[in-house]
Amino acid sequence: MDLEAVRTFVAVAEAGQFQKAAADLSITQQAVSKRIAALERTLGVRLFTRAPRGAELTIDGQAFLPHARELLRVAERAGASVRPGRRPLRVDVIASRVAPSGLMRGFHQAHPEVDLDVVMLFDVETAVAAIRSGAIDASFRAVAMPGHSLPEDIESVRVLDEPHQLLTGPAHALAGARSVTVAQLTGHRIWMPGITPGTEWAAYYGDLVAEFGLTIEATGPNFGSDALLDTIADTPALATFTTARTRLVWPAGHGLRRIPVTDPTPVYPHSLLWHRDNPHPALAALRAHLAATTAGQGAAGTWTPGWVIPR
Repeated sequence: MDLEAVRTFVAVAEAGQFQKAAADLSITQQAVSKRIAALERTLGVRLFTRAPRGAELTIDGQAFLPHARELLRVAERAGASVRPGRRPLRVDVIASRVAPSGLMRGFHQAHPEVDLDVVMLFDVETAVAAIRSGAIDASFRAVAMPGHSLPEDIESVRVLDEPHQLLTGPAHALAGARSVTVAQLTGHRIWMPGITPGTEWAAYYGDLVAEFGLTIEATGPNFGSDALLDTIADTPALATFTTARTRLVWPAGHGLRRIPVTDPTPVYPHSLLWHRDNPHPALAALRAHLAATTAGQGAAGTWTPGWVIPR
């Protein structure tokens, strides 16, 4: 059903005249007559009768009028649901406990008027496809992986370099250290079952291993962070990497230690990705907030993989 014809029908019904409805709609009276005639053919009934004072609704027209008004209201709500600035800003944060989630909580606190829809996608390729399709407005990712350059229509900006920490149980050989150098980690088993081949974080840790000769094991199923913390707490021979802004909670009896890694400090490079033609006004507000509240990049004494390209 032609919504413009329905809109014209409602205008004539409210004005009581074809001529006045034409003026209200800024179209010709002939166009009004054609739209009404087409709508009557679609419905198979007469909607108006001509009268000395103008146009009067038939019984069928009276029956159709409330439904026509509802059709126009539904159409308005449908358009508003996707109109830039009227729908929530949809952002991928990878996982709930990592730094991007915290960055979005900070944005929400600073801009409570912005409706947000936070999602958690898996890898950078999935996130880029979602950005290009319009399923999300932005994503926090490490870019660009070797052999996986970003498409030309995807913009990115580096927003946070997050320092690494070593997480150990109380009986680990390095548990008493206030900090550890990368060289001191050589020969220690670092267990990270969440490393999935082909992901951007797998590429990151692969370069870290190659650069410093570390031993990172990704063996065994990934039962989540709680199971990882249980194992680290109970196994003196194992440690794992975490990042400074990753939120971890464990039972007091675990006695886990978070130890800064130095000389150099490996940092995980978080970037914000978005489509260059995305018109959502809150996207600009998010970018400005991140630029104002996150640390500068390229700090002395830090390490990032050579494939990371600031843009």
